[in-house]
Amino acid sequence: MIAGMTETGQLGAAIMLGGPDQRYLPIERHGMIGDLQTVALVGADATIDWFCPRRFDAPSLFAAILDADRGGHFSIAPDGEHSQTKQLYLPGTAVLITRFFTESGVGEVVDFMPVGTDPATGRRSSGPNVPDACAIVRRVEVVRGRMRFRMECRPAFDYAREPHRVQVVDDLARFLTVSESSELTAIGAQLTAEGPAATAQFELAAGQRASFVLHPGHSNARGWRDEHVEAAARETVAFWRRWLRRGTYRGRWREMVERSALTLKLLTYAPTGATVAAPTTSLPERPGGERNWDYRYCWLRDSAFTIFGLLRLGYMEEAGRYMDWLDARCAEAEPGEPLQIVFGIDGRKDLTEEVLPHLEGYRGSRPVRIGNGAAGQLQLDVYGEILDAVYIYNKDGVPISYDLWARLRSLLDWLADNWEQPDEGIWEVRGGRRDFVYSRVMCWVAFDRALRVQHQRGLPADRARWRAERDRIFEEVMERGWSEQRGAFVQHYDANVLDASALLMPLVHFLGPTDPRFIGTLDAICTDLVSDSLVHRYDPVAGADDGVPGGEGTFSLCSFWYVEALTRAGRLDEARIVFEKMLSYGNHLGLYSEEIGSSGEALGNFPQAFTHLGLISAAYDLDRALEEVDR
Repeated sequence: MIAGMTETGQLGAAIMLGGPDQRYLPIERHGMIGDLQTVALVGADATIDWFCPRRFDAPSLFAAILDADRGGHFSIAPDGEHSQTKQLYLPGTAVLITRFFTESGVGEVVDFMPVGTDPATGRRSSGPNVPDACAIVRRVEVVRGRMRFRMECRPAFDYAREPHRVQVVDDLARFLTVSESSELTAIGAQLTAEGPAATAQFELAAGQRASFVLHPGHSNARGWRDEHVEAAARETVAFWRRWLRRGTYRGRWREMVERSALTLKLLTYAPTGATVAAPTTSLPERPGGERNWDYRYCWLRDSAFTIFGLLRLGYMEEAGRYMDWLDARCAEAEPGEPLQIVFGIDGRKDLTEEVLPHLEGYRGSRPVRIGNGAAGQLQLDVYGEILDAVYIYNKDGVPISYDLWARLRSLLDWLADNWEQPDEGIWEVRGGRRDFVYSRVMCWVAFDRALRVQHQRGLPADRARWRAERDRIFEEVMERGWSEQRGAFVQHYDANVLDASALLMPLVHFLGPTDPRFIGTLDAICTDLVSDSLVHRYDPVAGADDGVPGGEGTFSLCSFWYVEALTRAGRLDEARIVFEKMLSYGNHLGLYSEEIGSSGEALGNFPQAFTHLGLISAAYDLDRALEEVDR
């Protein structure tokens, strides 16, 4: 962290988190760059402190966000000067600018990852060679005065488990381990080896610049020259702006929605079309707590939300790629076995959870985990999310294939025999299986959407059984999921604990948005789980036990569900103020983490795709409802 940085947001966040460890920037003080294969997090001090080369779930090269001393970083900052910083995206792009303000002048670090750009031609490539183009480009410029900078690139291979040595020859530094390597090219600066790092000290006057290009692995890094950096920058800017222009949202919150769309695109793994839940692992849901999970994978649960969001914004190609990925997972399902609920971005099933004890965790929040044990859980709600995604895509996108339909029929046969089982539910509890109401509702969705698709297309199906199971589920939820004592639907049968997932009942058309039972649930959630605009998943004080010790923040996704529920209930004034307040919890770049802490700080993995999908959906619905009122 740069000495003397005193921006209100950053200093406030440091105090809010209990303060202590100035080695760590607050989670929310980061931006993100990427190349549709992986991303890097860039702090407001222009330090890259998280980067997994070539793919989201690869072992990290920079992980200072999880261990400031061991994790590795790539920093550029004014040398020895007090500075303040501001950070912004070049409008309509994923090109990030960090600005330094000092007594000597004003400087900028422009960060981007070329989207498959060949440094020799400056042109974007495609196909199987794209992953080999992975690079981080960092261009340093002075726009006023004269400034001296220091660059330090200190990688830490394989989550800081594999030592390396440094070789510097002229403008090229090589970081070498027994099995891996990375290369750093300097343009306009002289590199020096200092222990495990490559460093450079250089001075620039207004109008001058220097650049650094980091290539993981053996590469043509030495081939980069200033003209290649400029060509790559132009093409990267053009790529993002071309992509964004394909979007169709023109509503009141266009800037926020487009930034969320760009974030979702950055979290997409281009070779397969999969979208990761978040690009990070083990950022805590509570500082110092144990709720630290690896989110660099693709959850089936996100399917309907992802396809719905992409289609609403006009991104048909991305929705199609995601549907192809989903189809492949259905094709791999074992007959007679429940679906695995989370996969690697390439469809990998083995996500064995492992603790990295040598890393201290963000501000001491151990354990640091890689892999995710939730892959072995039973979560019946995913069947509803898959069938809802298929229904939406079949209706608003492209008719599904017969082969996919045959696979879905097989899944529904299994579900008809097994929907009454207890499961771990949407929140992936680790305290044992229960009869979660949301899981039952989504099983109802699975049969309901299958019946709708069958009716639309005239496809073969056991309609009588599907209809019977759908109706049985509905009646059971109304009888056992409803609490007369609470006047609301509860988290699971035989309980009185509320759960924010009930907000989705009208969104999936299980109940009408003004049904008295839903209005009672909405009001009860408002009383028990809502703090201003912030919504808790459930209330552990009231008896909810998810099997993991320690508390957590409010879930931003649930807050956006709350906006949609209020909107559909016709309570537009409430919905709008809650939505506007939620926008104030985005960071300085419009990015959201999974959760928000008691003092407004970001918690959990960052940025989270689900939260940005929630923002898009809430903005779309609220804008449409307000337009109807204005007519």
